[in-house]
Order: sequence, then C-alpha cells, then structure tokens
Amino acid sequence: MSKKSDIAVKKFLAGYNCAQAVLYPFCDDLGLDKDTALKLTCGLGAGMARMQEVCGAVTGGIIALGLKNGRGDGQDKVSTEETYRRVRELMLQFVSKHGSCTCRELLKGCGLDTASGQQYYKDNDLLNKICKCCVQTVVETLEEIL
Repeated sequence: MSKKSDIAVKKFLAGYNCAQAVLYPFCDDLGLDKDTALKLTCGLGAGMARMQEVCGAVTGGIIALGLKNGRGDGQDKVSTEETYRRVRELMLQFVSKHGSCTCRELLKGCGLDTASGQQYYKDNDLLNKICKCCVQTVVETLEEIL
C-alpha cells in the first residue's frame, strides 16, 4: 500500500466518507485546502448521499482529476478532453477490478438509505470487505494517472 493509499484508508476508517478519503491525500499536490476538500466531497459518500449511484471513492477520484487537469476559466477544450480521458481510465480500471462503479452493485444490493440496510452493512463488515478496497484502488490508480 502506498503512503497516499495508507492516508486515505486511515481517513476512511476514522469515519470520513469514501469520496473525502480519496481526495484528502492529494490536497497538497493539488493546492487544495484540506478542510475545503472534506467539505466539497461531504455529500458524495455512499454513492452520493446514500443514493448508491456512482461509488463515492470514484467521484472523489474524478474531482482530483478535474482539479489537476480540468478546464478552467479561459482555457481551451484540450483540458476537457484530457480530463475525460483520465476519468475514463480511472473508471475502466476500477470496473476491471471491482466489476462496477455503482455503489449499489458493489454492495450487492445492501441499501444504505435505510436503517436496516445500514445495520446489515455494519454487521457484515462491508466497510472493510468492500469499501476500504474501493478507496485503496482509486487512490492507487490516481497515483498512476495523475
């Protein structure tokens, strides 16, 4: 496990969501204040506010790629195309390792939007069995493609 991956996993296990944990170790590299990064990604955990859409770890990675390569004010579309290329690379590598980028599919139907689903998540240690691995994969992939 890389140093950034280790930082991300520690942040995740400390109770921050998957998107927060992924973006956090890249803050210094991206010139992003850590508190701002945590707030920016706060709503993205569990597939966007427990809606279980795109995995929060993946969305945190997409934000990192946008901050590094994205099109800013007054820039041409070359930056957009480069960002899209890298985002696709991240997502394809993630899917090849985990089978999907969708939180609900990754958690095999465990519904995080209900108290019983959240209890099932805890009782079956899905945080460690599935989500921690997703955070680690995204961070390690970002280190390759950033």
